Amino acid sequence: MRGSDAVAGSLFSYVDLEKRVRADHPLRVIRGIVNATLVELSEAFDALYSPFGRASIPPERLLRALLLQAFYSIRSERQLIERIEFDLLFRWFVGLGMDDPVWDATTFTKNRDRLLEGNVAVRFLATVLAQPEVKRLLSIEHFSVDGTLLEAWASTKSFRPKDGSGPPPDSGRNGEQDFHGQQRGNDTHASTTDPDARLYRKGHGKEAKLCFMGHALMENRNGLIVGAVATHASGHAERLAALRLVEPHADRPQRLTLGGDKGFDTGNFVAELREINVTPHVAQNTSGRRSAIDGRTTRHPGYAVSLRIRKRIEEAFGWAKTVAGLRKARHRSLPKINWQFIFAMAAYNLIRLPKLLGAAQP
Repeated sequence: MRGSDAVAGSLFSYVDLEKRVRADHPLRVIRGIVNATLVELSEAFDALYSPFGRASIPPERLLRALLLQAFYSIRSERQLIERIEFDLLFRWFVGLGMDDPVWDATTFTKNRDRLLEGNVAVRFLATVLAQPEVKRLLSIEHFSVDGTLLEAWASTKSFRPKDGSGPPPDSGRNGEQDFHGQQRGNDTHASTTDPDARLYRKGHGKEAKLCFMGHALMENRNGLIVGAVATHASGHAERLAALRLVEPHADRPQRLTLGGDKGFDTGNFVAELREINVTPHVAQNTSGRRSAIDGRTTRHPGYAVSLRIRKRIEEAFGWAKTVAGLRKARHRSLPKINWQFIFAMAAYNLIRLPKLLGAAQP
């Protein structure tokens, strides 16, 4: 018998969101870890809000919604709010009931910015890694570090002299700008759109772009990110950030190893790692120069293992740029870029945990 296409509404609807999500859905494992993490962060959230006044959007629901934005490549908060409105899976993950109203996009954005004040992204990443089922997946001795460029939300046309001596910009939405014959540098020029962005190029023959740099520290056992930070783009940023990220892990009796690419093969960086009880397993840069790494390090089999595993950190950068929306920054100013990058690294860890935890079960 053919079914009818007639639309017949019902007076009452009894929809249990918990039953609408299948038992083996990966988001169930992720939501359990996220909820346990948010419970531990409750006191930190209390410090960000006044005990008086009108109730705001719960920070727990804000963070769950932002995780969905990263997981499902949603470009803006406005699109995220629209998706939560009609998607039952999103409502279930965020913690909204079937009949609960969804927030206004502008209200959501203002409440999201409040989380910047409490360094919530750093605490969220650390608390996820501290969960007992996650902590046993981590290596405490072997790490890798690397950096990546994050293109700023600013056009090179906005990169103008700081003293205002340049020609006035052409009128119109996308006016012409001729840079030929001009000497432009970060010391004399700045972006009028995002003053924190820096003009930088990845290598010889590459075009210069306004960008930031994101740095991550990965443990080598399962390739999870255990530290992250975003900085201004510069030639020394990667090495300075690497020292900053690995130093909290170096206060242990056992000696650590730190893998890295050829950009970390400098005498000062290698010496500073050895001072904090870290063995530098960085690739040797012998292009017309002498490497700072010698046979004392390269003769050990662990050195070759570190060079092979260190490349896995590119998987986190690739996921963040292709899925989590970091190919071009959605925000302006270094604090917001830093928050977005660290939170994206936490999301990357979470998206990998269902498979890792399943494989770890006896």
